[in-house]
Amino acid sequence: MIKQSCLIAAVALLHASHAGAAPRNLTDWPRVRSAVAPDAALEAKVAGIVAGMTLAQKVGQMTQPEIKAITPEQVREFYIGSVLNGGGSWPNGNKYATAADWVALADKFYDASMSTDMNVKVPVIWGIDAMHGNSNVYGATLFPHNIGLGAAHNKKLALQMGEAVGKAVRATGINWVFAPTLAVTRDDRWGRTYESFSEDPALVSSYAAEYVRGMQGKFRDDANVVATAKHFMGDGGTDQGKDQGVTRATPAQMMNIHGAGYYSALDAGAQTVMASFNSWVDVSSGKDYGKVHGSKELLTDILKTKMGFDGLVVSDWDGIGQVKGCRNDSCAQAINAGIDMIMVPNDWKAFIANTIKQVEAGEIPMARIDDAVTRILRVKLRAGLFGHKPSAGKYAGKPEALQARALARQMVRESLVLLKNDGGALPLARSKKILVVGKSADDLSLQTGGWSLTWQGTDNKNSDFPNGETILAGIKDAAGAANVTYSATGEGVDVAAFDTVVAVIGETPYAEFGGDIGPSGTLRHSGRYPEDLAVLKAVAGKGKPVVTVLVSGRALYTNDLMNLSDSFVAAWLPGSEGKGVADVLFKGAHGFKGKLSFSWPKSICQATVNVGDADYAPLFKTGYGLTYASKQKVGQLDAGYADGGCGVTNLYPVFNQSDRATWPLFVVVGDKRSALGADLNNAITEPGVKIETSQVNTQQDAKNVFWSGPARLEAHGARALALPAFATKDGALQFDTIVTSAPAGKVLVSMDGAALDLTAVFKGLVGKAKQTIRIPLACFTAKGADLARVQTPFAVASDAALNAAFANIEVAGGAALEKDALKCADLK
Repeated sequence: MIKQSCLIAAVALLHASHAGAAPRNLTDWPRVRSAVAPDAALEAKVAGIVAGMTLAQKVGQMTQPEIKAITPEQVREFYIGSVLNGGGSWPNGNKYATAADWVALADKFYDASMSTDMNVKVPVIWGIDAMHGNSNVYGATLFPHNIGLGAAHNKKLALQMGEAVGKAVRATGINWVFAPTLAVTRDDRWGRTYESFSEDPALVSSYAAEYVRGMQGKFRDDANVVATAKHFMGDGGTDQGKDQGVTRATPAQMMNIHGAGYYSALDAGAQTVMASFNSWVDVSSGKDYGKVHGSKELLTDILKTKMGFDGLVVSDWDGIGQVKGCRNDSCAQAINAGIDMIMVPNDWKAFIANTIKQVEAGEIPMARIDDAVTRILRVKLRAGLFGHKPSAGKYAGKPEALQARALARQMVRESLVLLKNDGGALPLARSKKILVVGKSADDLSLQTGGWSLTWQGTDNKNSDFPNGETILAGIKDAAGAANVTYSATGEGVDVAAFDTVVAVIGETPYAEFGGDIGPSGTLRHSGRYPEDLAVLKAVAGKGKPVVTVLVSGRALYTNDLMNLSDSFVAAWLPGSEGKGVADVLFKGAHGFKGKLSFSWPKSICQATVNVGDADYAPLFKTGYGLTYASKQKVGQLDAGYADGGCGVTNLYPVFNQSDRATWPLFVVVGDKRSALGADLNNAITEPGVKIETSQVNTQQDAKNVFWSGPARLEAHGARALALPAFATKDGALQFDTIVTSAPAGKVLVSMDGAALDLTAVFKGLVGKAKQTIRIPLACFTAKGADLARVQTPFAVASDAALNAAFANIEVAGGAALEKDALKCADLK
């Protein structure tokens, strides 16, 4: 094990103070010297195993299906090397599966992998998104998300969290964790901002190494798991914060900003790297590297050759399908680029068959296959998987191993950032009468955010977190339940009857692209959550101090909310230990320690303000955070803002990754309208129709509708709204669809009852890949639709059998002029 290397010097160059910019001194990719040193005997063993494998066995080892799409028997039959469970996927589909249930399934997969006809049996490895604790598992402790951990500025906590996560994951019989996320977020509109420790690459670098050391240890303890440095690379730098979008950066920016976390993580011994969904365009040369999943320059030339990474590279969920010319089940380019383990959740059988054919045809060299399998076996041997059944682990099946409540509560305390305390309303006295208001005070789903039991963190209730405590529970515990009154809205409550008001407000849960703030949106929290502004207006200015606690996954424009508050606290997404918030709010042993790891914006569109910028001027800089001894006053802030969004767009979302709330989806059968709801795992069945979540473009982005009789799928808002001018000028209603079976009756697409017959269109789409349908808005207005008052911007109805999936529903300005736009004359 060699700890002194040129890498250490490189990371040292990146180090900066919490408030200062990291110097950007790297001019080439540094060589990593991993804490996991090469082992000649192990390499000889790997080579011997690979030499005795057939092509089918090798490709099977490179394949990673989702547990809902494969059985243990199929793991044996196809020599599968790995399985994963996505967010919101559990053994037997049971959200409340116990640790023992998870281990039982892990044993079945393991036993299957060890009963193949391979010369040397190779154990399957199970991977999981344990994002902030073993967060898919009922009863597990959920830590603050990374944005809160970054605000603590305490890398020891990263080490301890890594250790606790490893132990909790091994309690379920799983050995591989898809964490930590090492993104350096550059635009806070990105829906994964809370997965990032900081906008400061030096802070990300310091946390990355400790997190990996905590999880992997030296692979000698039953609490150790394989770590994943992700997403390589540039995921946090996409244009306008669009998830899976295009990162426009120079090589120097990629090295010194987006690469910072990888140098320390790989130096600490991280054994796997996950490729990123984004593309990279070098703005200095104009070179387009395309999707990272298909880039040999990034995955092989830089990561494996220059940096010397000898572990395995795994793709992201159907990531190969986004490479130009590829599909989810076929992508020679991605394998040749350097992907070793291919995450193909559902289409794994076809992928195996296609890949074998591509090798036999010479499209993929056998040497590349052998290299990939060598890397996979190397990691499995280093991690000690051979000869160790999941249930044999020290913590396997033990529910207590899922818990680390004291650590989580400490992390909450250290992550809180006091932004304002002008009137000295904090700390709170324990004997006073307190009115608590706000939707986020007594809701563990809002408190834990995305990647909590479900992928998006939605469709959870407090009882789904049996070992969790809400912020309200913490306040009651600190002040005495008799002294605390809770009103979610604050309406009709006599504020004068209380000594202090505590408002707990914030964002609702989201994950990945589900949290993107699109070009038509802004960072103004009140614009996206007007109920939070309303609750503060209901209690402010009544002669009693107002303390506001903001629960959010990013820094936000909150000037109007701060003006209504005497004290203002950024609590991020604190996880399941809400009492950690009350520990600091009340007078006692704990004060505020947290400092911003993200700049706090002073205007609604200051989304790309980052430490080190030439014109760096946020409202609060990174490193800002008051204590109870601070004398600094914030005062009244300018709360004015301009109308419109922060980006340039011609797209107005109806149902897509940037907005699923304004126009929620319903199914209508006869006079009955039923909401589809936020649970992506829930299938809706009504007479004549069944609706499931599916994929058209990206993970769980679509609704797959199976008609057997008259029914209608529609996007319907709470009130009529005017469609914006940027979308209606030469606009069209457009959506992506995959039509699996032809309509047996009439198919109508409508806007507010103005219906058009698309039966012939749908018949012509059967059996084709994804198609985008564009219907000029003029077709609807000719039938009576009023674009200034729209309540149902999209509806599709069939009166007989039909199967079609729908995604990315939006109104697009200029789309009526596209060559493939439908003609009104053809739509009766």
